[in-house]
Amino acid sequence: MRQAVMTKPGIIELRDAPAPKPGRGEVLMRIRMIGICGSDIHVYHGVHPFVEYPVVQGHEFYAEVEAIGEGVTKVKPGDKVSATPQITCGACRPCSRGRYNVCENLIVRGFRAPGMAQDFQLIEEDKIVLLPDSFAPEQGAILEPVAVAAHASARAGDLSGHNVVVLGAGPIGNLVAQGCRIRGARKVLVTDLSDFRLGIAKRVGIENVSNPRSESFEDAIARVFGGEGFDVALEAVGNEATMGQAILSIDKGGTIVVVGVFGKKPAIDMARVGEHEISMVGSMMYRREDFETGVGWISSGKIETAPLCSKHFPLEEYAAAYRFIDERGDQAMKILIDL
Repeated sequence: MRQAVMTKPGIIELRDAPAPKPGRGEVLMRIRMIGICGSDIHVYHGVHPFVEYPVVQGHEFYAEVEAIGEGVTKVKPGDKVSATPQITCGACRPCSRGRYNVCENLIVRGFRAPGMAQDFQLIEEDKIVLLPDSFAPEQGAILEPVAVAAHASARAGDLSGHNVVVLGAGPIGNLVAQGCRIRGARKVLVTDLSDFRLGIAKRVGIENVSNPRSESFEDAIARVFGGEGFDVALEAVGNEATMGQAILSIDKGGTIVVVGVFGKKPAIDMARVGEHEISMVGSMMYRREDFETGVGWISSGKIETAPLCSKHFPLEEYAAAYRFIDERGDQAMKILIDL
């Protein structure tokens, strides 16, 4: 089988490897499509803190069941599937409380364990997420980011009737904004420096958008929310400036969900956080129920994914996909790899 191996930052080798065989409780998946996410890009550039080279990337994916091992009962050959990519210990305190997404010994496929950038991959049956027959490959490949959005928007609490700001209109910010709308937010404003990405947000029904290059954050808040302001913010950039904007402008007693991955420790106004009794909430990946929520949102049409799928590359051109992102990333959303 074909296998794309990143031997070191920026270098991907296409190798021939033996296809694995399923053991007891295992499912052999034929990988059909994977998505490239921001964390994958960090790996490509050698700045991801939790990766071991050489590595087979890919944790956002769509597959079909090729074969099943002894004892597997929930799926059969031909089923459309994706899967949760976490490998957890099941023994630490977070795992014992059911919060395995923050397992103290967490390993994620595609970073410190082999991912899906190969024709076939094995996974345990309990990690499988069964997809409806109606799912297109692109929908399966983007399910993982939708699960991120489902988890993050749930971390914000009851959104019914609330005004919400999402900082960042990349794939995660876009899906988070859609998730907040699904969960009953009264108004949602999305901000970003890219007019292209803001245009995609409007295509999926997020009417209120703003680019800080042409409109100040304060003016955007006044335009969209009037005198009401906003009391929920989700930071989906991982940037000190956008976090600072959220802290400075959110209503007293508001909630800020940290969705973006901060590569550099931000300096933030903790005095204001304390004095204004702002709740700062972290959001880490997802749990199985978030995948199931995502399947429901996609299959019901509540969330749109097609406008986010910008361009496809074959597995043989994996490195070219990264170069495209480096050169034209501000004019793209989700880049997909076809196997």
